[in-house]
Amino acid sequence: MQMYWNLDDLYTSFESPEFLADFEAVKPTIAEFTAWAQENFASTDNAGEKLTEYINKLNGNKTFMKMIVFCMLHISADDDNQAAKRYMGQLQMGLAAMATPRVLFQSYVGKLDNLQELIDKYPVLKEHEFILNEIKSKNQYLLSEKEEVVFAKMRTTGSTAWNDMKEALCATLMIPVVVEGEEKVLPLTAIRNMAYEANAETRKAAYEAEIKGYEQIEKAVAGALNAIKGEVITNADMRGYDSVLQMTLVEARMEKETLDAMIGAMEDFLPTLRRYFKKKAEILGHKDALPWYDLFAPVGKVEMKFSYEEACDFVLENFYKFSQKLGDFTKYGLENGWVDAPVRKGKRGGAFCVNIHAIGQSRVLLNFDGSFSDVTTFAHEFGHAYHGDCLKEKSNLNSNYTMPIAETASNFCETIIFNAAVANASDDEKFVLLEGAISDALQVVVDIYSRYLFETKLIEKRKQGPLSVEEIKELMLQAQKDAYGDGLDHKCLHPYMWINKPHYYFAERNFYNFPYAYGMMFSQGLYAQYLIEGDSFIEKYDNLLAATGSASLEEVGDLAGIDVRKKDFWVNSLKLVEEKVNEFCK
Repeated sequence: MQMYWNLDDLYTSFESPEFLADFEAVKPTIAEFTAWAQENFASTDNAGEKLTEYINKLNGNKTFMKMIVFCMLHISADDDNQAAKRYMGQLQMGLAAMATPRVLFQSYVGKLDNLQELIDKYPVLKEHEFILNEIKSKNQYLLSEKEEVVFAKMRTTGSTAWNDMKEALCATLMIPVVVEGEEKVLPLTAIRNMAYEANAETRKAAYEAEIKGYEQIEKAVAGALNAIKGEVITNADMRGYDSVLQMTLVEARMEKETLDAMIGAMEDFLPTLRRYFKKKAEILGHKDALPWYDLFAPVGKVEMKFSYEEACDFVLENFYKFSQKLGDFTKYGLENGWVDAPVRKGKRGGAFCVNIHAIGQSRVLLNFDGSFSDVTTFAHEFGHAYHGDCLKEKSNLNSNYTMPIAETASNFCETIIFNAAVANASDDEKFVLLEGAISDALQVVVDIYSRYLFETKLIEKRKQGPLSVEEIKELMLQAQKDAYGDGLDHKCLHPYMWINKPHYYFAERNFYNFPYAYGMMFSQGLYAQYLIEGDSFIEKYDNLLAATGSASLEEVGDLAGIDVRKKDFWVNSLKLVEEKVNEFCK
């Protein structure tokens, strides 16, 4: 099975005639689009025709995003790719220049008192009714054209550049570690993968080496974090938001009532869920609570290992059992080079999926090391890809869903794989799977809660000025203590998780933590419906995913008969996790 992705459907290389021609066309195309917007949005005459033409132009321009994704994928797989970085820098400047026509369009929509009348009259506007009304409602947070352009241009040399630097530091960080008496120098991703090793000394050595390794880059990354959050705070203040969190919720199409209900349910369950960490500590022979380096330690009598081919076969087999469409889609992606799987130096850590709407495809990055967790990550990322496939017939404007709903299909696919594994497992394997499922769920509930606490405090403190490395570390440790409580050994936590998690460095995606909890718990509710309705649920599920680009989270919930504003829904989802914890502790 092919383990490296093929990007030829985007471009064959940076030297290809197609890429060079598209790149040369960027500046004149943006200039032409900008001139059109400046001329046509100067008056409200023929507003329906102008809005229709603008939307058609925007939906029809696919080459720009193709180039950006092409560069980004190359950099993710090889941080030393200088051609990709050079072109990406110039394309980001083009992206900033697109702020002018975007702001003119948004401001124009905001001025129209007869917007609904126009929507009802023009088919293209009717197709984009949700987006247009959203733009009008968000007009209160729009800056002037000049201010928006300045913000967009400064971002390329501000938060984007800081994030690029941080990613490069982590991707190229080589860390010495002693494994079974042999000293090695390994990339950060390989060190972190050792957290799943069966050998206790290896896990501890890797943890200690990782902490020591971060000391090499802590000051530079702290500088990046301070700069990015400073930019975010300025952005929110200038736009008139009450807080960065309010700005995040508006962008997420999520009501504060919904977030409060979900966080409240998570807080209520923390004492019960911490029992798992205590029991795991007992199993592993710790006198007190669980040390951080044993969070992902395997327990049980069997070690579940998969080759990449075995993982592909297992995922495919069970996706087909859910639906022919999901199976065919995944098989096509695997056979056509959509995945980059191996761990290697210069490759970014973790995993992600990029949905490339311009070509109706996706690409998935993994750091596959053979654990069952890697198999569920595989399924998770193909869930994202399938979500993109359900939206590929939608227009570009109607295909952009928000962060919380983004984790729905991914978690749903994880559930398919976990349940399939349990159904075919021996008693010893079931124990291992149960423990792994709880570990993953509590990362999404307990650890995500710690990240939410950390980012809340970080932003609050950053308003007063930049934070030192020690202050940032202390905020992280306190957040872990508050979330994990007596479940973890407070003498052995992880003060550098703010370096490890890339989400804190996305200036346009703040609080990229609670969306994971939302996605997991919302998908649990959907899966429960699937068990009741069977195959008749599948079409409803696909339609729900297809609606996520043009609906609020509450409206998407309504499509599934779920009221996400109510704490009861989130409590019921967490009860499923609690049941697993109780079973494990027995």
